[in-house]
Amino acid sequence: MSWFDEKIRPMLAKRAEPFDSPDFIYELKLDGTRCIAFVDVERRRVRMQNRRLFEIAYRYPEIDLLSAFDDSVVVDGEIVVLKNGVPDFSLLQKREHVDSESRVRILSKLYPAVYFVFDVLYSSGRWTMKRPLSERKEILGEVLSETEHVLKVESFREKGVELFSKAVSMGFEGLVAKRIDSPYRPGVRSDEWLKIKKRRTMDCVITGYLEGEGQREGLFGSLVLAVYDGETLIHVGQVGTGFSSDFLREFTGKLREIEIQTPHFSESFARPVHWVKPVYVCEVEYLELTKDCKLRAPVFRRLRYDKSPEDCTAEQIEECIKNRVVD
Repeated sequence: MSWFDEKIRPMLAKRAEPFDSPDFIYELKLDGTRCIAFVDVERRRVRMQNRRLFEIAYRYPEIDLLSAFDDSVVVDGEIVVLKNGVPDFSLLQKREHVDSESRVRILSKLYPAVYFVFDVLYSSGRWTMKRPLSERKEILGEVLSETEHVLKVESFREKGVELFSKAVSMGFEGLVAKRIDSPYRPGVRSDEWLKIKKRRTMDCVITGYLEGEGQREGLFGSLVLAVYDGETLIHVGQVGTGFSSDFLREFTGKLREIEIQTPHFSESFARPVHWVKPVYVCEVEYLELTKDCKLRAPVFRRLRYDKSPEDCTAEQIEECIKNRVVD
């Protein structure tokens, strides 16, 4: 298999609170879709692979990678749609899961995307993943010629606490801190990369739904959420707020199509549960975790089509699990 045909899962970050350190660089956390791009300048071909290893280049014809690189490379970055200079995930979602060529072309004009590149994994005929981040950043600066739709992520040294405050005030999610001597570890969630976010959020697998009442009669009322511990699903609660009326109607139909009879959990619920195949992933915002590792005051933010159910791991609640109190 040639370098161009490799399947590479992106390196991932663990959660952290704002901190200062001379051993880390800090980058703005961009609210978009993770993408590893393969650019073969000799044969004039491009691949763009999302976290689920799906090909997505056809969705973003405006991202001119062949114009941005003079050498064949594999790079890592984030696709975003900007609104007033800040990533807007709701606009990016309008670009996802569109297969019609004419529709793709129209949306690329209405909501143009930008690919922000922050790492280089292959260059000059060699893999660079084992080299320290500081060297990879130097290589990236040499091989990338920025265009309107391909830009380099700016890195900052030290003063992480101050940078986090400024990032949040500007409307960004937060920061990603990266140890300057770290190698690139494909598919690994490492403490060498740390995400520092202004809100507590969690990616959860949707495992079922409770029927709605009142104005939601005939629709789902709340979603049953879980994360994976190995191959086992751990129930982390339900979310019943944050949905638009259009989403309630549309997603109820999708849930009904994947209903199953076998319960995922043995515990009791306030109302009968309609269990579903663990297909969909959603992001929720929450206040804190309870002593039995359930989400307190969760609010639905969005579906994450770019993430697979297997991405929703118990690592997100590992500290709570260590100290869990079960009634």
